[in-house]
Amino acid sequence: MKRAILTSLGLAVLLSVASALPAAAQGWGRYQSDSVLVAPDGAILDYTPRAGEVVISRDQMGRRVYIDRYGNIIATEMRRDSYREPSINRYLPPPSRGYDQPRDAAGGYGSGGGYRDYRQYRPGEPGDITGTVPRDSSIIRLPLNEDGGIMDDGEEKEASIEPQQPQPSAVPHVQKPIIAPTNKPQNEIVALQVFLDREGISPGVIDGHLGDNVNKALAAWQEMTGETIDPNNSEEIMQRLSYSGGMPIVDYTITAADAAGPYVAAIPEDYAHKAQLPAMSYTSVTEALAERFHMDEGFLKSLNPGKDFSIPGTIIKVANPGQPKTGDVTRIVADKGRKQVFAYGGDGKLIAAYPATIGSTDTPSPSGTHTVQRIALNPGYTYNPKINFKQGNNDQILQIPPGPNGPVGTVWIALSKPTYGIHGTPDPSKIGKTNSHGCVRLTNWDATELAKMVKPGTVVEFTD
Repeated sequence: MKRAILTSLGLAVLLSVASALPAAAQGWGRYQSDSVLVAPDGAILDYTPRAGEVVISRDQMGRRVYIDRYGNIIATEMRRDSYREPSINRYLPPPSRGYDQPRDAAGGYGSGGGYRDYRQYRPGEPGDITGTVPRDSSIIRLPLNEDGGIMDDGEEKEASIEPQQPQPSAVPHVQKPIIAPTNKPQNEIVALQVFLDREGISPGVIDGHLGDNVNKALAAWQEMTGETIDPNNSEEIMQRLSYSGGMPIVDYTITAADAAGPYVAAIPEDYAHKAQLPAMSYTSVTEALAERFHMDEGFLKSLNPGKDFSIPGTIIKVANPGQPKTGDVTRIVADKGRKQVFAYGGDGKLIAAYPATIGSTDTPSPSGTHTVQRIALNPGYTYNPKINFKQGNNDQILQIPPGPNGPVGTVWIALSKPTYGIHGTPDPSKIGKTNSHGCVRLTNWDATELAKMVKPGTVVEFTD
């Protein structure tokens, strides 16, 4: 079922795509008699879309592709005598991944695909300060100290399964993108960021701004696919988006659950005051939704001027990011110079890449090779002034409850080097732009995605 609502941003992007097409591609009229229009399901269309109803693009084989106003592929023009051949049919867009299904009561989509309710990524019971994930051989719940340690009477427990066999230690060589993005309209930058996000190559927050995180993501995408994409070719970006979920910006209806929270009025700076909160929750609907849809909170607000996010039923515009990447990550490379984390599978191929904040001059990250020891989702946090930095006037051990605004966000991936780990952050817009206390910070959604692909024994290499 096609979307009933066309977002203004999506229309602007489609119009820009149409204006960028060569004259030959914009020609209207009936296709040649030796050609057929083949729908995504393989059926032959018995009509020709009229001018004004579709945008005509070109696929990688130079064939005409008819795209409707909602970003859906209507048909691909093919030679009549060859459209049944597998070599052609394989280029047809994949079946719907559920983005057109009705949203559920929580504002997400059903199990058929599309968005998932962000809350299911943070299982647990509110108030459990030691982390709230099930005990099994790969996930252990223990309180954390600042940017590192698992507090356990001063001792580190051994991982519960044997580490995997050592992986090759070669440092990945990520080339700079051959074509760098130039100054582009904001809607086209958003389309590029959403494309990279769906590919599993995170640009960080989707904010409509070009920057180093986008450049790094383009280079990583090139390494992962072996392809080169022109980030200034809006037509190609839109065509690829049409294959992977449709328009980069869609409408979303705020639900009663969204408006209800729970939320806290503010997050204090003092750790003693943090420890008194029931949870390190979001402070507003906009903060919660921005994180769910991988957006900068300020950008979400600017995209919806005059909207009251606290009223259920309000229709807003949000980014349309991809589903979490899946796979078995056997090797992680934390590149300090690039401020980027690379996740590789057992075959040595890149699965995902994320912008990261990795250490600082005063508190550098470790060097060499280590392993993942344990994973905690929605962890609590233990502040110990004898182990951590001195924060304010606090000289006592403090237990800070879990939540997305906690010091380590929604995820803690402990490393074999004591007091170090990979974790989330309460400030996703600062990822890749500021320093940490020696650990590896990712956005909460990127850290959660990575946590679900690793297990104790996964190799973690730090490179300069």
